Amino acid sequence: MSQPFRSDSTVYDSFIWSGLRLELLDDRIVARLQEPVQALSSAIHPGGFSWADHIVNWKVPLDYRCDDPIADFVHRCEGWGSKAEHTIGMLTAAKLTHASVKELEGDRFKLLCITTSGTRNAARAGLPRQTFSAYEPGTINTVLLIDGQMTESAMVNAVITATEAKAAALHELGIVETANGQLATGTTTDAIAIGVSQRASWQAIHAYAGVATTIGCAIGEAVYETVLEATRTQHEE
Repeated sequence: MSQPFRSDSTVYDSFIWSGLRLELLDDRIVARLQEPVQALSSAIHPGGFSWADHIVNWKVPLDYRCDDPIADFVHRCEGWGSKAEHTIGMLTAAKLTHASVKELEGDRFKLLCITTSGTRNAARAGLPRQTFSAYEPGTINTVLLIDGQMTESAMVNAVITATEAKAAALHELGIVETANGQLATGTTTDAIAIGVSQRASWQAIHAYAGVATTIGCAIGEAVYETVLEATRTQHEE
């Protein structure tokens, strides 16, 4: 686990997945892959299942307002030189320099997790509150990149495991929802993206990703530790 962009470094190359690079640019972190991965995301673009070779965590101002953030992101991809149809886009207002990265190698898989965190809009799921139709950025964004094979249902299971780990990390840090003082389970605008290489050479398809499985336990550990680090340091320089 580390925060590679808190130094002067703007590039992080995976130690375990050849060709996987994270790059810090002026207003975004880009995960670049040499081959497309099957992805499942709650990102603004494209969301759901897709295939992608770029995942962008784009920092926007706290007062960002846009009638069509998807069109805005697609337009910016053109300026960035990325093909929008192969790019997943997430928005955040958190410090990109404080992104936390963890890599793990396990039972027929390799995994890289990167999380950015800002908890000014921390919230506890399950409680009534004032709600809004408007889109707002901000958030804990987590990207999980897995070199391995997973079923689509296992990828959905991984979202559950990652969410549980995020909530556990916030409890560990005592992050609360300002409106009621209760421990938060996330923020009001969290997002996640999971990308899986589906490389057949692994010769093993992970059908589950709960915490009792080797891959699920690794996902939980990676998310827990990166959320802890990114959130704990969010107010530091």
